[in-house]
Amino acid sequence: MKTKSLIFSLVGAFLMFSCNENTKETMETGVFEPTWESLQQYETPEWFRDAKFGIWAHWGPQCQPEAGDWYGRHMYSQGHWQYNYHIEHYGHPSEFGFKDVINEWKAERWDPEALVALYKRAGAKYFFAMGNHHDNLDLWDSKHHEWNSVDVGPHKDILTGWANAARNNGLPFGVSIHSAHAWRWYETSQGADSDGALAGVPYDGKMTKEDGKGKWWEGLDPQHLYAQNHPLSADSTELGSISRQWDWGNGATPPSEAYCLDFYNRTVDMINQIHPDLIYFDDTGLPLWPVSNVGLEVAAHYYNSNMKRHDGHLEAVLFGKKLTDGQKECLTWDVEHGAPDTIQEKPWQSCTCIGGWHYDRGVYNRDEYKSAKAVMQILADVVSKNGNLLLNIPVRGDGTIDEKELKIVEDITGWMDVNGESIFGTRPWHIYGEGPVAEKADATQVHGFQENNGGAFSSEDIRFTHKGDAVYSIVMEMPAPCQELLIKSLSTESPYYEKNMDEVDMLGGTLASYHFDEKGLHVVFPETMNVMAPIVLIIK
Repeated sequence: MKTKSLIFSLVGAFLMFSCNENTKETMETGVFEPTWESLQQYETPEWFRDAKFGIWAHWGPQCQPEAGDWYGRHMYSQGHWQYNYHIEHYGHPSEFGFKDVINEWKAERWDPEALVALYKRAGAKYFFAMGNHHDNLDLWDSKHHEWNSVDVGPHKDILTGWANAARNNGLPFGVSIHSAHAWRWYETSQGADSDGALAGVPYDGKMTKEDGKGKWWEGLDPQHLYAQNHPLSADSTELGSISRQWDWGNGATPPSEAYCLDFYNRTVDMINQIHPDLIYFDDTGLPLWPVSNVGLEVAAHYYNSNMKRHDGHLEAVLFGKKLTDGQKECLTWDVEHGAPDTIQEKPWQSCTCIGGWHYDRGVYNRDEYKSAKAVMQILADVVSKNGNLLLNIPVRGDGTIDEKELKIVEDITGWMDVNGESIFGTRPWHIYGEGPVAEKADATQVHGFQENNGGAFSSEDIRFTHKGDAVYSIVMEMPAPCQELLIKSLSTESPYYEKNMDEVDMLGGTLASYHFDEKGLHVVFPETMNVMAPIVLIIK
């Protein structure tokens, strides 16, 4: 009887495992169907249009080495500086792979409440955390993925911790999901050194559960993390080829149906557990489109479930990158490290970081962080074009930010205290700006990675916003003491000039003089200004 019971138990366990492997999370039904046509009913909520500024903790296990972004991919590329760093600090990737970096990550000094409170004080109106990166580790108590931060690494529910902190501070909470690309991103882990003492010895990307006997990861399947039981994509050994294949074309090996289902289940599980107010997909269009419809299904589930939680009102924001005009009707457009060259009819977002996306000790050592002034210049430019700015403050592996980052956040706080009214709750004016950078505006910026393409800002570069009866003229660089500045767009002959414009003030200071004429608004700044650029003028 004992033997028979054991057999039934084993069979039952096998059937349960098989069912779990093939079970699909239920998609919430409602107004939205999983088609591009149905998703065109979407409208970005007004709260997001008013918010203008969010802060992001793009934080995960790749921050543990403190060696920059895409570490988990480049550590498998012989000759790359991150490969060399890995050899020096951890050993050869045939023995110590990224799965083992995850095991090193403990987040031992992480205090989400303190960090989110700091960011709220700096003016953030929403807060983002990373749910997973291309490294494929889920940062919540994932019921569909054994490689998650509760079961390995920190043994903490990272997303829940961030979500609680955001909501305790009254901030909408966003989650970024990047894992759709693990399939292609980790292909470097299938390789081996081409020369040297370990030439031809495979890296750990093809290891299986059976290889873990006696290891710290015994019982875990590395293929659930690396997803490399597939042929390499075309030109896979060329690191940059992944950019050409980001939308699954140009020779990318198509992801399997099981891989797509796994992405769907994990993402829907996150939505059902965390209930994020915003979701960012690091994808062209929607995840795994056009080789799979699961991205459309996730989007429909997210919108419908959000409406259900808000009494029939859609308050969710869902971002996609490199969107077609039709897709911009379905999602909120995100531009990474860049901005369009015109005012956009629909709200959009630019995302950037003060250093690298993942923490990089080299950026700290070389003093290469963006200054608070540079961040506020980007913010003013983005807001003048009907956008929001999402700013990443890189977090160290232990869960803290360094003292240079803290100073930048404090300087942002000081600028917002003086000038925040020119940003929050505003809308674009008739034109977004004037000056040398605007004159050199490049339409290619819409594709991203074109930050500062127009060169450094000067005091002749102006950005405009408005709110109610007030027009804000944001002078991007510090004028010289007693300098007269001419703002041409406010000429009495300009179609934008209004006769009731007769009062001009400087936020945080007092102008020496000003007057309007047919050439524009002439402003003379005071001899001493105890404020940080950009300088904001309010015209009423």
